[in-house]
Amino acid sequence: MNWTLEVVVVPVSDVDRAKEFYAERLGFTVDHDTKMGDDGRIVQLTPPGSGCSIVMGSGPLPKMEPGSLKGIQLVVPDLEKARAELVERGVEVSEIMKMGDNPRPTPHPLDNVGFLFFDDPDGNSWAVQQISDRA
Repeated sequence: MNWTLEVVVVPVSDVDRAKEFYAERLGFTVDHDTKMGDDGRIVQLTPPGSGCSIVMGSGPLPKMEPGSLKGIQLVVPDLEKARAELVERGVEVSEIMKMGDNPRPTPHPLDNVGFLFFDDPDGNSWAVQQISDRA
């Protein structure tokens, strides 16, 4: 049996501001923006190439403090290209950091051990790791 992670709830204080950040700055696809009644709203966005989406909004979502999500991780095949794209889109992003040594030879020295970090407007923290070739 496969167990796939499909959705992560991201707690935000301003849904429109967060939607703009994730769609315009990070390039996530807006899957839907649905109103439910007078005070409910669900926005779902998906990173390019990902099978897992993020959801934010109001109403039926779990109540979490905006900015309390820490350590969500994206994976890219080229960290330098990803960083350049984020900087070009106006995202405040860390320098690339090498964390540890590879446990085996890899096609690129940043594979598995190269990371960068950024926060969304509410302070939810994200990591981006380079893995160019999965074993």
